[in-house]
Amino acid sequence: MTARLALISDQHGNDVAFQAALEDIERLGVEEIVCLGDAVQGGAEPAHVLDRLSALGCETVLGNADAFVLELRDDDPEPVTEQLLEVRDWTLSQLSSSQVEQIRAFAPVVRRELDGVRLLLFHGSPRSYDDVLLPELGGEALEPFLGHDAALLAGGHTHLQWTRAIGHALYVNPGSVGVSYDRHPDPPVLRPVAEWALVTVANGAVAVELRQVPYSLEDFRAAAARSGRPYADEYVARLTG
Repeated sequence: MTARLALISDQHGNDVAFQAALEDIERLGVEEIVCLGDAVQGGAEPAHVLDRLSALGCETVLGNADAFVLELRDDDPEPVTEQLLEVRDWTLSQLSSSQVEQIRAFAPVVRRELDGVRLLLFHGSPRSYDDVLLPELGGEALEPFLGHDAALLAGGHTHLQWTRAIGHALYVNPGSVGVSYDRHPDPPVLRPVAEWALVTVANGAVAVELRQVPYSLEDFRAAAARSGRPYADEYVARLTG
């Protein structure tokens, strides 16, 4: 028997990219989806993204950017600029009270069993949505990921597709649906692709396929232009040059 699960993360209000990822998921016939958080803040269509998640009945993890929409923190590890606050205020103005409650219902972690294999799904780490894990990190950075009774660990947050073994588990980051970028240039260059990961379990073994789907720059520009999002031109220019 074979079981499959689609992992998506970090749409950041980019519904054009989200739709492209879902079309790829549907094309492959994958029926079960979990979102690893940061669904809303930043992009031009936050309400559309929430509506799409709701229609999917998709379990969603609370990410740091989701929590930022709900409440400002004095100890936020990421810089909070005036521009970021203006975009947050605009995001909230686009959401209904029921959509804000939808975000509040996002889970700290999601636990699943796929054909008898246990999965632990989160945003940054099982401990905190703020934790960062990158391929080059080891030692203390791995501690929040150790000692869990799961064969697969999955988190988003860093917008970087990759996978590795951690302890007895396979770790995967599906990348970012809405804000994929190439880290090597300085500053990083955003790319018009929606990233996600396909998890397959067969005979007790776990396999992961990292997928990237192009989306329409024309549709992306149009969504930003009609949105009323503050700094929409800068937002579009980050991706389209």
